[in-house]
Amino acid sequence: MTAKQQTSAPTKAPAKPSWLKVTYDQKKVDKMTSLLSGMNLNTVCAEANCPNLGECFGSGSASFIILGPNCTRACRFCDIPHGHPKDVDLLEPLRVAQATKKLGLTHVVVTSVDRDDLPDLGADQFVRTINAIRELNPKTSIEVLTPDFQGREDCLDKVIAAGPDVFNHNMETVRRITPKVRNRATYETSLHVLKYVKEHAPKTMYVKTGIMLGLGEKDEEVYQLMDDLRAIDVDFLTIGQYVQPGPKNYTLREWVPMKRYQEYYKQAMKRGFKFVASSPLVRSSYKAKEELEAVENK
Repeated sequence: MTAKQQTSAPTKAPAKPSWLKVTYDQKKVDKMTSLLSGMNLNTVCAEANCPNLGECFGSGSASFIILGPNCTRACRFCDIPHGHPKDVDLLEPLRVAQATKKLGLTHVVVTSVDRDDLPDLGADQFVRTINAIRELNPKTSIEVLTPDFQGREDCLDKVIAAGPDVFNHNMETVRRITPKVRNRATYETSLHVLKYVKEHAPKTMYVKTGIMLGLGEKDEEVYQLMDDLRAIDVDFLTIGQYVQPGPKNYTLREWVPMKRYQEYYKQAMKRGFKFVASSPLVRSSYKAKEELEAVENK
């Protein structure tokens, strides 16, 4: 970014709208937090400061972050800590599987920080986690939300072979804005990941991605992104509002009105996605169980 661009960029985010002020049962959240903390597990719910934390924790749902709390990348939209990562914990997959069983989860989401420091970029830990969940929870469906693995097909092959029910990798935003908010990741690499998985995974495995709004994207750019995704036959699309985590993160440009989410939903469905979730509070793993069930019960 040039000095001129930095000067012209908004310096203060718009005030939060009333719909972000969510309420929930604090006792249920505290109980869930205590259980996960006691098992030394991280969740995207807490680490990414998700606005749906209360609803998901209150209903006994969680999305687990494996491979530690520190990410090797520093994307400007993200609230997850950037720093030197810890060694891979080989007992972590078992703890995730045990927590899944203890919580009685029938659908679990497994995601991770980026681990560009590892030879396998973290792919093997995804495999170990999927296998551990399957062993202790044979009836639980599994969704993975992976990093881009630098586009390496050998890493993608490992995760595909482990057989998750849903393979999710987020595009995050439109092509023009990608270099401004994502560190090391590119629009084309993410498209390649989704395309490769769709072409090499079993037909029973759904391919999913998600984007944020409010970064300064234009309607035509969002529609072009949808077209790019449908050209490679991506199944599921989630669209939600970007919430600026702090003053050092990418500045929020707009709280997108509900009518735009509704229009994006209509346009996405017209293009042939099997399932679309489009609303301000939607996040990539929000109500993932309901999403999968809705498609499989059609």
